[in-house]
Amino acid sequence: MVFETGRRGEMSLLGPMDLLAWKGFLYTLFILHFVFACQLLLLQPLVAALDNKPGSAAELLQKASQNIKVKQYSDAIDDLNAAIEVDPMLSEAYLHRASLLRKLCRYEESEKSYKTFLELKPGNAGAEKELAQLLQAQNSLDSAIKLHESGEYTKALEYLDKVVLVFSPACSRAKILKVRLLLAAKDYSGAISESGFILKEDENNLEALLLRGRAYYYLADHDVAIKHYQTGLRSDPEHSELKKAYFDLKKLLRKTKSAEDNAEKGKLRVAVEDYKAALAMDPNHSAHNVHLYLGLCKLQVKLGRGAEALTSCTEALNIDADLLEALVQRGEAKLLLEDWEGAVEDLKTAAQSSPQDMHIREVLMRAEKALKMSKRKDWYKILEISKTASIAEIKRAYKKLALQWHPDKNQDNREEAENKFREIAAAYEVLGDDDKRARYDRGEDVEEMGMGGGGGGGFGGFDPFGGGGGQQYSFHFEGGFPGGFGFGF
Repeated sequence: MVFETGRRGEMSLLGPMDLLAWKGFLYTLFILHFVFACQLLLLQPLVAALDNKPGSAAELLQKASQNIKVKQYSDAIDDLNAAIEVDPMLSEAYLHRASLLRKLCRYEESEKSYKTFLELKPGNAGAEKELAQLLQAQNSLDSAIKLHESGEYTKALEYLDKVVLVFSPACSRAKILKVRLLLAAKDYSGAISESGFILKEDENNLEALLLRGRAYYYLADHDVAIKHYQTGLRSDPEHSELKKAYFDLKKLLRKTKSAEDNAEKGKLRVAVEDYKAALAMDPNHSAHNVHLYLGLCKLQVKLGRGAEALTSCTEALNIDADLLEALVQRGEAKLLLEDWEGAVEDLKTAAQSSPQDMHIREVLMRAEKALKMSKRKDWYKILEISKTASIAEIKRAYKKLALQWHPDKNQDNREEAENKFREIAAAYEVLGDDDKRARYDRGEDVEEMGMGGGGGGGFGGFDPFGGGGGQQYSFHFEGGFPGGFGFGF
């Protein structure tokens, strides 16, 4: 019991000290674990990175080859640069880098790499050949650029296709230049195809989007053109060429619609000005302008502007020779200009292309009738009177001209006077008779009365010389004169 009592006292004296020791031990242990955990957390990413990064030049070279296979050329160049940094004497890395830079048409960098490789491996035939190809591609690209600037598009394309893109197939500059050349040569389908290949490799290539949009624009596929411009502008809203192309196209479409709307509303003169303004926006936009020229020609025909209509329709046909409506409208314009033969020619061609079109047949019949009438003698012109002249004016004109061209008064040019006198008499024979004149005006055949016929009815009993006094001259003209009289002076 004494022992137990003493033990309890000892424990009661030592208890607080043991507790503090244990607490200190546990605290130290916690700190050590905390530090260890932090070290693990901080070092783990670094260790993982070191584990994943190839440490040798050979591994970097292998990685570059893999990137080249999947056309990750920028990453491949970084790998090759890293390999060279690890081993500056690694000749294979210089050769691969030179070849890759040549394909990308980074010619100056490529040339330096080839030369470094040849310093390490003098006389290497393969490298020397590739270096020569590099110089040839570089010269050809420079030549293609100059030819493009001088307008020799076909020859420039040959340099690109046969040299540059053979030795530098990944050359972005050459690919973009090729699209520009195709556009300049008006090979819009080719431009769409080539720019499409560029966009497959880089869907955000702004130049390719711009050029492809322009190709669709010049094919008058305006909706698709706008989509290309908008795609580019989403990437770069301040791209000057894309902005200009987009807003110019929107402006053209607004002006075209204004012209069509005003024509439909009957505001013909306003519509004419709208069409002219739209045409002035881009004279080279043939696929769209052909319709503008046609619309303009139709309005000018309606307004009776024959010469202007002829020009507009001819412009439309110069763009599209098979545009039937333009051919018909040009025939109408020629009718306004009294080019009867030209009108018949155009309208016959149109009728042959569309034999069931009743409108074309009606206009052709009108043109043929006008041509036939044009080949008749113009009795009004012969009597030097207008088509609205009264009978009194017709008689006065006849009397004046008959006196002027009487053969007895034209002894020096008697034959000419006789012919002229016959025409004057025949003109009066038709125009002096109301029924014959009406038939003539309608384009019907009217028998031209001869210079004879006897009786007193040839001119309605009218003696143009009045039978007055004065010295009488007897004139005997073969066949007599209309009305059966001789003229005496």
